[in-house]
Amino acid sequence: MDYRNCMDRIRLENVTDLDALVDYSAELLWDNGVILTPTDTVYGLICLPTSDIAIKKIFEMKRRPVNRHLPIIVADWQQAESKLPIVWNKPARKLADKFWPGALTLACGIKENNVKWLEGRVEVGIRVPDHIYIQKLARKMGPLLMTSANKHGEDTPHTLEGALEDLAIAPSLAIDGGLLSGAPSTLVNVNLPEPKVERVGFIPESEIERVIYHG
Repeated sequence: MDYRNCMDRIRLENVTDLDALVDYSAELLWDNGVILTPTDTVYGLICLPTSDIAIKKIFEMKRRPVNRHLPIIVADWQQAESKLPIVWNKPARKLADKFWPGALTLACGIKENNVKWLEGRVEVGIRVPDHIYIQKLARKMGPLLMTSANKHGEDTPHTLEGALEDLAIAPSLAIDGGLLSGAPSTLVNVNLPEPKVERVGFIPESEIERVIYHG
């Protein structure tokens, strides 16, 4: 299917050629677009990390303070380690081995940085959603920026319609994945002397601690 002749909204269950959808999505992202997509937990907004125009759109969509950095998604831990100047320590490796792909965000420190779009950051939140479309897109394009599709400070809607109603600006493409759980990913900061759960989400804190200290 040639999605370039398509509408700006697609039902994922009707997609018969996922690679074609990924190729079309890549074109939109290269053209400073923002894509609203389902993940394994909530609806999210994706853009290129090198597109200042798209990043500005996301902040406007969410009414998000500009001093709040956007999280990063990658296809797998190998891409995170090879493409990002992050401190990939033992707790990060253990948690990624157990929970990626899945509902885990790791806050990792940044070592000597030659990646321009990461200038000014001392740590980054990284995740590998358990969602084949997002993994294929990140594998094709490299690390991407992604954030939940909700008005800043409010819960993320469980449906595409709810997400669209929450956003101040329409995305370039909206992908309908049906009803989602709405549970956020669990956020673990591994850029500390002792790893710390900074947001309790889909993965219980007890499971995080078990893997870090006993796994």
